[in-house]
Amino acid sequence: MLQTILDSQHPIIQAPMAGVTSPKFVVACTEAGLLGSIGAGYLDGEQTKQFIQEVKKLTTKPFAVNLFVQEEPQIDIEVLQKARMALQPFYDELGLSPVQSVVSKEVFAGQVQAVIEEKVKICSFTFGIPSAEVLKQLKEHGVYTIGTATTLEEAQLVEQAGMDAVVLQGGEAGGHRGSFTAPLQLIPLYDLLQQVAGKIAIPIIAAGGLVTKKDIQKALESGAQAVQVGTALLVAEECEISPLYKNAVLASKEQETTITLAFTGKPARGIANDFTKRMKDATVAPYPLQNYLTTTIRKESAKQGNAEYLSMWMGENSHLVQHAGTVQSIVDKWL
Repeated sequence: MLQTILDSQHPIIQAPMAGVTSPKFVVACTEAGLLGSIGAGYLDGEQTKQFIQEVKKLTTKPFAVNLFVQEEPQIDIEVLQKARMALQPFYDELGLSPVQSVVSKEVFAGQVQAVIEEKVKICSFTFGIPSAEVLKQLKEHGVYTIGTATTLEEAQLVEQAGMDAVVLQGGEAGGHRGSFTAPLQLIPLYDLLQQVAGKIAIPIIAAGGLVTKKDIQKALESGAQAVQVGTALLVAEECEISPLYKNAVLASKEQETTITLAFTGKPARGIANDFTKRMKDATVAPYPLQNYLTTTIRKESAKQGNAEYLSMWMGENSHLVQHAGTVQSIVDKWL
């Protein structure tokens, strides 16, 4: 049973949510009986190590680390210049100097090393499949590996690579799409579960649009051995995002989210706002360069209380999130 392997009280994983998770939040999820997950996507090796150590100080329970499979972006100076120009009005409105220099640093090897050195037992991956060498290294150190897939083809590739389990990310999911094959597909979760169940032998973890007890039960009855939940936990007291962001989740209505590349250069689902609308047809630099170009815009917007230029990732069913309280009180409603 996957739950036994994950060593969690409930067959529920807290979605990693890079840039959102803090040690306090991960520990609260772990102590509430979920498998807590560190979203290490934006951290380097040393920061990943420090984060893991902070979590270990606060809990003895197991938790996972999620890494972004890194690819070196092709830097096209002309595209970069056009992307900067598209962002210029936002820099001006916020009183910021435009970001002049963007450098993509290799951090993946250091992150993997941090996972091994800190004896983390579960490591999940987004944006692709790590090399056979990395997977072999992790296996030699007893690390249980979980891939992310948005199609049957991707799920089969995750299994063929020798990974232990797969997160099936439905089109409803908030945050970055875990896609790594073209074209981008937004397959509803239950359709995806139907397509994949029985076609792969490794355990399936369902993700995307799961907010209520009924959603979780349905996913577990549809071929998933566990579920991964993110949006419903954003409003938890222990989640250290801005009040602007929490209020946006609680006030969201049906069909208010959109898929955008504008903030990071990779497609991600979040609340539609002025930034996503104005950037709809603009030139966007490839990930992670666009992420670097927009970092100061997002930070300054949060400081100024301007929700219109913030990346507020949330799933398509965010309008069903009504309960803000402790992580434990949110989890209790699922049981």
